[in-house]
Amino acid sequence: MLVMMVHLSITYGGEGSWYYKEVKPDPFSGIVLTLHNGVNQSFFMGCLFLISGYFTPASFDRKGPRRFLIDRVIRLGIPMLTFDLVIHPFMIYWLVRNGVIKLGGPFSDWAASYYTSFHVGRGPLWFVEALLLFSIVYLAWRLITGSSGKRELADGCDRPPSAKPAALPLPPVPDDFRPPSARSLAILALCLGTVTFLVRLWKPIGWCFEPLNLQLPFFPQYVVMFILGIIAYRRRWLTGISTAVGRWSLILASVFVLVLSPLLVVLGGGADGDVSQFMGGPRCQALAMAFWEQSLGVLLTVGLLVLFRERLNRQGWLSRAASANSYAAYVIHAPVLIVFALLVRDLHLYPLLKFALVTLVVVPLCFGLAGLIRRLPGAQRVL
Repeated sequence: MLVMMVHLSITYGGEGSWYYKEVKPDPFSGIVLTLHNGVNQSFFMGCLFLISGYFTPASFDRKGPRRFLIDRVIRLGIPMLTFDLVIHPFMIYWLVRNGVIKLGGPFSDWAASYYTSFHVGRGPLWFVEALLLFSIVYLAWRLITGSSGKRELADGCDRPPSAKPAALPLPPVPDDFRPPSARSLAILALCLGTVTFLVRLWKPIGWCFEPLNLQLPFFPQYVVMFILGIIAYRRRWLTGISTAVGRWSLILASVFVLVLSPLLVVLGGGADGDVSQFMGGPRCQALAMAFWEQSLGVLLTVGLLVLFRERLNRQGWLSRAASANSYAAYVIHAPVLIVFALLVRDLHLYPLLKFALVTLVVVPLCFGLAGLIRRLPGAQRVL
């Protein structure tokens, strides 16, 4: 849902890269929507990589190398290629037809060029591509280190292979069990902020490694979070983080969002809506942005994980349905957002109001369509 909201926010004036953007809004709407994106960007993709990393060892242990790889290719590779080969060209065609994109020639020429110079991971499916790459690297590491899935399953899990997997797979508590402390989390945030700033000295936010469509200025956090997810599974970190650490993480995150975010914008010279100085390079704004982003990301990730563990660790029918359909909704949300946004582009409303109203319609629509798609024969094997 947050991914959809970020892309709608960009549509109606927030900073970022997306297929379709309406007319640039007033400075206030632009700042609010950009802050919305900045807060979400600070944690939500990193948190997804952390959770993905957490479930990776159990999947490998249960399936072994061959089945693990086949499953990843089916679950990640097929949706990615479907998006690249079918959905992305359709969206370009739709944008051309509606006058949003000018190609300078017939669409057939663009299509011929696109398919002959094929790149992968288009649009939001870069995440699926990155997760597939990370999974392959993990598979290679397990094979190189000689740790077979069956041996790890016998030694590392507290259930037989035939048993139904638990919602949260848990290995035995290690002898050197020590959950992350507030000090270690602060060190993590400082290290991530430093590395992120150094990377953005080289390439600012918005730069994309084109053959794979990966925005590398964000990847220090993604790589580290995936690795920490793997370690968190082995060391039982997610069940070991204290409630007090989670509570204070959310309190400090609130200070970052409500106090430090406006100060960063105003003192950094972004009150007029121009935030280019925060994107990277040898600037104080870029340095402050890197540390604000990574610190907030760590705080929100830890705080929300503890909150859901302690207070929201149950599912009703609606949350179960949303959880089951979330991956399919992620895969299809781009064309749904674009088609709907173009249908209502002549509806002239204040950008923040339009963003809110379209969000209320499009998010349930994506999940509903995802549920219908997953009823097709064989769809649940992929989605």
